[in-house]
Amino acid sequence: MNRPDSHQDKTISRDHLVYVVDDEPDICALLSEAMRPFAIKARPFSRARDLLDALTQGVPDAVLVDLGLPDMEGMTLINEIRKQSSVPIIVLSARNHSSDRVMGLELGADDYVVKPFDPREVVARIRSILRRAGETLPEKTDTACARFEGWSYRPSSHSLTSPDGEETYLSTGEATLLDALLRAPRRVLTRDYLLEHGGRDESMDRSIDVRISRIRKKLSAPGVPSLIRTIYGSGYMLTASVDWS
Repeated sequence: MNRPDSHQDKTISRDHLVYVVDDEPDICALLSEAMRPFAIKARPFSRARDLLDALTQGVPDAVLVDLGLPDMEGMTLINEIRKQSSVPIIVLSARNHSSDRVMGLELGADDYVVKPFDPREVVARIRSILRRAGETLPEKTDTACARFEGWSYRPSSHSLTSPDGEETYLSTGEATLLDALLRAPRRVLTRDYLLEHGGRDESMDRSIDVRISRIRKKLSAPGVPSLIRTIYGSGYMLTASVDWS
């Protein structure tokens, strides 16, 4: 695998900070060394609780989460992070079963890397997610807000607010898909279109259905039909009208 050229990526042009939570110091050191040539600084944590405390002080550009932590189940940590932030999350795990990967994505992770891994691959995944996160920002203004059926969504923070005022955060992959649906309401968007909207990232291709399902759950309300309709053989459609302001 060839190392990406750090000087040719205009999207990732400033120093980035990535939190790494793993109780193996050697892995943290290995990842930190691999990130350094690409202007990405790694801040290591050995405990989930220390990471959550750090997130109250400031949010990094991405978080790498090992599932086998001593003080908290990794899936629980992902859920706790997602309650308070839309920060991109990449799972690092020795668990190679497909159900673990699907569960991680359902809880809001953006990608899943199986141990043992090539640190260059992890860096490539980080850079891809950082590019995608930058592309989900609104084109005209950071204060743009989409309103539909009592819901509101702010692309700048990936914040989704329900009609009763409950706020939740979307992962980068979820935000990419919802943004595409909101910008083309009442139109059928094919899988190919949604993949192109997300930069045709490999991880997006593998998990698009999981993320659509997760968005549906976040937009669900008792007795109310789903706002995202599956058009079998064609793609997906947002059934509501959208007002951008």
